[in-house]
Amino acid sequence: MPFAADTWALILGGSSGFGLATAHKLSRHGMNVCLVHRDRRGAMPRIEREFDAIRGSGVRLLTFNADALDAAERGRIGTELASTLGASGRVRVLLHSIALGNLKLMAPERPPRDGDACARLAGALGIDAAALAATVDRLFAEGAEALHTIASPPAYPASALLDEEDMARTVYSMGTSLLSWTQELLQRNLLAADARVFGLTSEGNQIAWKGYAAVAAAKVALESIVRAMAVELAPYGVRANVIQAGVTDTPALRLIPGSAHLKAHARLRNPFRRLTAPEDVANVIYLLAHDEAAWINGEIIRVDGGEHISGVMR
Repeated sequence: MPFAADTWALILGGSSGFGLATAHKLSRHGMNVCLVHRDRRGAMPRIEREFDAIRGSGVRLLTFNADALDAAERGRIGTELASTLGASGRVRVLLHSIALGNLKLMAPERPPRDGDACARLAGALGIDAAALAATVDRLFAEGAEALHTIASPPAYPASALLDEEDMARTVYSMGTSLLSWTQELLQRNLLAADARVFGLTSEGNQIAWKGYAAVAAAKVALESIVRAMAVELAPYGVRANVIQAGVTDTPALRLIPGSAHLKAHARLRNPFRRLTAPEDVANVIYLLAHDEAAWINGEIIRVDGGEHISGVMR
């Protein structure tokens, strides 16, 4: 069912991953799209092709290559968006898909007393440990999930440790900035009478991954903010929810040390033996944007194909 012609989606982080997939999905069903992204000039030819495809759906597209975390830029974008929407246009969907955080350890790693599994296996076989590690990592990238027990451990910069500024910046960019944008739209009366606000979280909200502490804190803060929004903004018609995607091969995931290990383990756990795709998440956001989903509010909705419930002994 197509959306009304004056319906808009505002997507923060809309040039790749979940944000871009959602833009494509909603635009194919008649929703106009405003994308805020921050990309270098060299990436723009690829991104412009994606934007052209969205325009090809017959909807209006407004794009800003700007810092979504800067208050002045947020105000400027709000002003231009208000002018574009006019008297009747309203934002039905607000998606926060900003992936900008610090992936640093809390303290320097200490080597294991008896060496890692890869080194022990290399010693037993009488071969070079570095060569074995490189081979295992290559097989990981090609989908050999069962090798996760002997793969080389993720490499983290020894000199860059998580500090207070890293933590504060990450919590704001990937967490509480959603509230700032929601308030911007609310103050300008740009939210639809039944607006849907979405944040994105991950399994790192409960499971500790090395180097993920700041991002995990941001995700938990976002979840808390969304619950509060679900209560306090309900009188304005806002429904606020969080999507918890399974492990997805996005540019943000590839920045995490050991991402190949995470992907391999996720494939092993998933009942469908594949990773979550950005389109899987976009499909759920599309469903939740419809009138029939109006009574879903304040929830963390898993979109992972059952990855979180399945063990590996199958």
